[in-house]
Amino acid sequence: MNKKVTDSIIYIGVDDKGIDLFESQYVVPNGISYNSYLIRDDKNVVMDTVDRRATDEWYENLKEALQGESVDYLVVSHMEPDHAYNIQKLCEAYPEMKIVSNQKVFSFLPQFFEIENLEERKVVVGEGDTFCSGKHTFQFVMAPMVHWPEVMMTYEVTNQILFSADAFGKFGALDTKEDWDCEARRYYFNIVGKYGVQVQAVLKKAKSLPIKTICPLHGPILTKDLGHYLEKYDIWSRYEPENEGVTIAYASIHGNTKEVAEEFAHLLKEAGVQKVSLFDLARDDLAEAIEDAFRYDKLVLAAASYNADVFPPMHNFLHQLQGKNYQKRKIAIIENGTWAPSAAKKMLEIVGNMKEVTVCEKIITIRSRMNEKNKEEMKELVEKLLK
Repeated sequence: MNKKVTDSIIYIGVDDKGIDLFESQYVVPNGISYNSYLIRDDKNVVMDTVDRRATDEWYENLKEALQGESVDYLVVSHMEPDHAYNIQKLCEAYPEMKIVSNQKVFSFLPQFFEIENLEERKVVVGEGDTFCSGKHTFQFVMAPMVHWPEVMMTYEVTNQILFSADAFGKFGALDTKEDWDCEARRYYFNIVGKYGVQVQAVLKKAKSLPIKTICPLHGPILTKDLGHYLEKYDIWSRYEPENEGVTIAYASIHGNTKEVAEEFAHLLKEAGVQKVSLFDLARDDLAEAIEDAFRYDKLVLAAASYNADVFPPMHNFLHQLQGKNYQKRKIAIIENGTWAPSAAKKMLEIVGNMKEVTVCEKIITIRSRMNEKNKEEMKELVEKLLK
């Protein structure tokens, strides 16, 4: 699927519509794109390769775009296999090709590939270094831990294009028309979310560059209203709530805790809350639940007790939130237990380690099934949550 970014910069990436789970964990109903670019110049430059799943189509795209010429340089932004899998194939196809990247990338390369004459092929660059291929000048921006330690971005000075590695990417193949914010948010918080401090550092560097186009390694090339995308990344990486609303995440064994969660959602809507997201942690997409937990300013946790602990789907959800630096939110807790309720205690142990999280003092305990007293308690908890 060759298309021009500019007259001399050609998109040679591939849509993968057959993949079921990205990174073997994220549901991608509309697939994923693996983005790669060719810069035609005095010296031809390839920006990253693609996943093994897309090798043949990508290589055909590359050959078509080259029009019989060779590849002189490969710029490696990120060593994750969905972008780096075909480095060795390209090295073997073009024995004179040089590899342009930072020292951390070159320390990782031998772990994945056995590249002949690697030392002679290296062009090592660092923060602010530049490289010229003829009519194009590239400036390198180090982006460690966004979201691997070797990641770098490349700024093409001539056309003011930022090749942003995984940043500003999203789930979904390029032939799918869908809202950028939703799938970019789910992608960001689940894959990059832990590294907000590092994203903020890169955003500060980006502000010093006049950028007209952003070319990520997943998702569409961004050319309009770039301020919108930069603003979203700024909000997300500062862990600020994006919207007012309540996410209810519940873990129910036999359906009784589910009824509680649904009743609480009803009470919130009666109280005037415009946006309430409800997730069954045993069945719904965990990545989407995490996305909404970060999107909205309030979170309700409702879980059954299990083995003197909390039902595992809730434990997994909270573990994931903690690992992604969940913070700056207000949380309400509801537990269920027939003889020895333990869920609230275990949830509080995890939540208590999160930064700037306020937990409502009132914690509701359901004894097996919700009763009228519980409903009155939930009305009080709604008031406290919304106060």
